[in-house]
Amino acid sequence: MRLAIFTETFIPQVNGVSKTLARLAKYFSNRHLNLDANSFYPSKIEILVITPECGTVPQGLPYQLHKVFGVNLPAYPELKIPIPNHIKISRIMDEFKPDIIHLASPFVMGLSGLKYAKDCNIPLVASYHTNISQYLKYYKLEVLDDLLWQFIRYIHNQCLVNYSPSKDTLNLLNMKRVKNLEIWDRGIDCEEYSPSFKDEDLKHELLNGKKKLLLYVGRIAHEKNLDILMKAIHLVNWQRNDVQLVLAGDGPLANELKANAPDNVTFVGYKHSTELVKMYASADMFVFPSTTETFGNVVLEAMASGLPVIAPASGGIKDNLIDNYNGISCQPLCATDMANAINRLSNDENYRLLLSKQARQYAMNKSWDEVFNRLLYSYQKALGNCSLVDELIC
Repeated sequence: MRLAIFTETFIPQVNGVSKTLARLAKYFSNRHLNLDANSFYPSKIEILVITPECGTVPQGLPYQLHKVFGVNLPAYPELKIPIPNHIKISRIMDEFKPDIIHLASPFVMGLSGLKYAKDCNIPLVASYHTNISQYLKYYKLEVLDDLLWQFIRYIHNQCLVNYSPSKDTLNLLNMKRVKNLEIWDRGIDCEEYSPSFKDEDLKHELLNGKKKLLLYVGRIAHEKNLDILMKAIHLVNWQRNDVQLVLAGDGPLANELKANAPDNVTFVGYKHSTELVKMYASADMFVFPSTTETFGNVVLEAMASGLPVIAPASGGIKDNLIDNYNGISCQPLCATDMANAINRLSNDENYRLLLSKQARQYAMNKSWDEVFNRLLYSYQKALGNCSLVDELIC
């Protein structure tokens, strides 16, 4: 199988979409190394990723990567608006000879992939990763909502399959008349993220003299509802002085938040690889106020690291956050509720440790192998080659 992925974002950009697609490309490219001899799946999958220029990528990738020129997005200078050369892309695709094309969060790159697929009669699938429509209100662009959904339907409804990362997002897409929907959820590598990576020196440094370490990982942007988290911390500070909040990430709201944050809030910027894994494992709890997530990869990363999660019962987060089992679910956009959850876990160490243990257990059952095997089966269906593997998954 030869799979071409058109995406608006890819590594080294730091977001859930880029990390998921990089893992997909690496997993499928290397899967022949671990295949059962009796597997009915294709023994080798060639991958080509076409994405905007986004910085230096690691050397020795097991898949092909073609970068398209792009310009900075005003609200997100770390993201790029691609300006694809369709003639050049067509030449690259002709040489690659894809069997199937996957459009990820399709926008400008999605249009390019859609045109090539239609011109060459190649099976086409797409995945919806980002609730752009919900972002509009945070940037006072609600007037564009209807136009945006028309565009989303235009691309997605020409695809054989449209993948949604969560049930809540699938229901939204269905309500917006997007067709051919399937769930493609996410997994977690519980060896990559683990409580065993706890670093006492790092924790001591981050605590800054406090006793409990709260961690947020993600973009520092309006749509992440970080104003709610800041209000919650101010409420917590009225009742105690032993909590330190660390925000790992960056974005257009960072300077404004830094200017108004209390002393027990630290901004550490983007963290990667080992550094981020240690930060997760060294924290006491994870706080995530966003109500716009289609899935929320960082929630599973935190759970795998043994952190109870405090987050709103909203969007894709609901698929993984089980109240009073692996964390505490809060009323969306309610700073008081979030502050009460922080205080509860800070006051009751036994309860916090119980949720921590159960969060890790929950994550242990979220295997990437199962997630990607289901996706591969769906690709096979789109190609009309599923009969041999029906007995394995259906």
